[in-house]
This record gives sequence, structure tokens and C-alpha cells, in this order.
Amino acid sequence: MIQVTAFKWVPDFAQGSVRDIRVRWALEEAGLGYDDRLIGFEDQSTPAYRSLQPFGQVPAYSDGKVQMFESGAIVLWIAQNSSELMPDDLPGRAMVMTWLFAAMNSVEPLVAELAGIDFFNADKAWAKERRPEVEAALRGRLSDLQDALGDRWWFANDRFSAADILMAHVLRDLRHTDIIASFPALAAYVTRAEARPAFKRALADQLRPFGEYEAIQRAAPTSGRITPAT
Repeated sequence: MIQVTAFKWVPDFAQGSVRDIRVRWALEEAGLGYDDRLIGFEDQSTPAYRSLQPFGQVPAYSDGKVQMFESGAIVLWIAQNSSELMPDDLPGRAMVMTWLFAAMNSVEPLVAELAGIDFFNADKAWAKERRPEVEAALRGRLSDLQDALGDRWWFANDRFSAADILMAHVLRDLRHTDIIASFPALAAYVTRAEARPAFKRALADQLRPFGEYEAIQRAAPTSGRITPAT
């Protein structure tokens, strides 16, 4: 059975963004069942978990044949054996891989830098000085991205693929801002991706343990509550 590691709980701003959702989504699109192995923040630095994920992050993945970490690599691995995520022809496969890496290498670094400022450093002087530059660079990159998408629905060969799982996830990480609204084609693209039944199932499965954890915390006496380190 396929197993994917995920967190038992994360703060509100990270819910729906933790990268196990990429793998969950790919598995849902491919029609593959899996078990999620939930870990706490206390597990991240243990030797046992570091042997699966050397950086202590999620997800780690195993399917009985391979053991992997890094969500982009895992999605690509799943896609190589799924006609739902990767076409059979070589030019089509090459284009899916190209856009998959574009999401991670050309778009995500700027999105991640902006999110790092907004969520962790917003009150710091250097962040206030740096943010306008990051947003301007990001808007320029998104303008290029929107031009590349054109009037197509999906990035690679105008059919949904593994590349769209990565790209849509990256763009969703801007939902705490109004930036995507400035790019109507990209906003519509993200909406289409989020409307896919497989995404909805993946999101619900990621969020479920967070809700269960929070319900337990609310029910526990104040003195007995445990606040995970972040």
C-alpha cells in the first residue's frame, strides 16, 4: 500500500498549503489508494523520520517499490505511470516535465519569498523594505506566466497533467493576497484546478486531521492542552 507522511496539525495559514497535498492530489487523479501516516512536530528531528526525509519535512512517500521525499519528485514519479497525469507521446511528456519544473523553479521561489515575509517577518524593517521588490518581481513573473497560458485551460498541451498540480498549488499560496486577482486568466486557472473532484478530496483529507486535533484541543481543560512547536 502507498504511504504518505503528513502533519497531524499545522497553523491556520499553512492549512491547505502543506506539500503533502500535492502528492494526495496526484494519487487521487491517478485513482490510487494510499494511507497517510500522520506525524507531529516532535517527530521531525528523530533519527527514524530523518532516515525517510533528511530535512524533517513532509511528505515522505513509499509504495513498496521505492522510498522517496520531495513532493515534486514524488508527483513526477506517480505521473510517469498514469495516463491521467502524463501523456504517452514523448513531446507531450517532455512538455509536462518542463512545466512541472517551471512551477517549482521559475514561479515558486518568488511566491515562497513573499509568503516568508508576510507570515514570518512582516514587522521587521528589512522585510518592509524588501517586500515591494519581491512583489514587483513576482508580478512580472506572473505576467509572463499568464501570457504563456494564453487562452488554454492547462499549461502542458492544454490537458490537465501533473504540471498543473504543481503550478496550481504554487499559485494557491498567494491566496492570502489579492495578487492573483490582477491576472484574470491565472485566477480562472486556479479556480478550475480547485474545482476538480480529486483536488477537493485531497484537500479534505489533508484538513481532516487538523480539524480533529483542534476539536480535541477545544474539549481539553486549558491546563491539559498541548501547543505544538512551530
